[in-house]
Amino acid sequence: MPESPQNRRSGGRTAPGRAPGFLQPSRRATLLAATEPVRAAASAGALALTYPLLRGAPRGEPHGVLVLPGLMASDASTVTLRRWLRGLGYPVVGWELGRNRGPTREITEQLPKLVEQLADRHGGPVSVVGQSLGGIFARRLALRVPRLVRQVVSLGSPFGLAGRPADGTPGARAYARYRHLHAVPTTGRGDLRGALPVPSTAVYSRWDGVVDWRACRQRPGPGAENVGVHASHLGMGHDPAVLWLVADRLAQSRDDWRPFTPPARLRLLYTSEDDVDG
Repeated sequence: MPESPQNRRSGGRTAPGRAPGFLQPSRRATLLAATEPVRAAASAGALALTYPLLRGAPRGEPHGVLVLPGLMASDASTVTLRRWLRGLGYPVVGWELGRNRGPTREITEQLPKLVEQLADRHGGPVSVVGQSLGGIFARRLALRVPRLVRQVVSLGSPFGLAGRPADGTPGARAYARYRHLHAVPTTGRGDLRGALPVPSTAVYSRWDGVVDWRACRQRPGPGAENVGVHASHLGMGHDPAVLWLVADRLAQSRDDWRPFTPPARLRLLYTSEDDVDG
């Protein structure tokens, strides 16, 4: 598709204050995708360096926490995150449904049951943390069984594309390969960017090489926030900024949820919402 004169004048950037939409894959996107494994490894190294600081992360009321993996990943991909949260005193479980191949019939039927079992076991609603596609499932769970969900934290989850044509990103192409396995959802259809009936935090990274970061943001409002980090898509589950943020969100009082404020000593690990166009 030829580049418009307006795009040439702006150097390919979206004008401030204008909704950015979803751009075609670019050289930058190709570079980000190619360097995902290296940058994910860098997050693991950063975790080792910052661990002394992370030991001061907030701790809150113990309650059940369910962690959902991304596309083509299993509980093995969330071991670091679950171990971290378990060390903070939360009873944490993975989904125990094997590899995530998308919204198959088994997954759409079993996830609400799993949340109900966890809520019964621990005597109250469950916080659901989902990485990538797992975050989309987490948002749908909040719509399907809101009385069982305490809050949702999504990590690089492109829920803004739910119900829309694929955008050409590596994540969208991978998802399309398994579409023949997917069950047609009977509930939770439509725009997932809107307000959920429970508090929700959407974590995104403008350096995401797998999905379009703009699709990972929700409409801000009471109980709904977006938080930017510098992580790669694959590295979010063990990025120090993400681990601190998840700990901070789980420590929020059930009846007095407040937006995230980075601690001064870790502020550089987060990006400012003031820098986001649109």
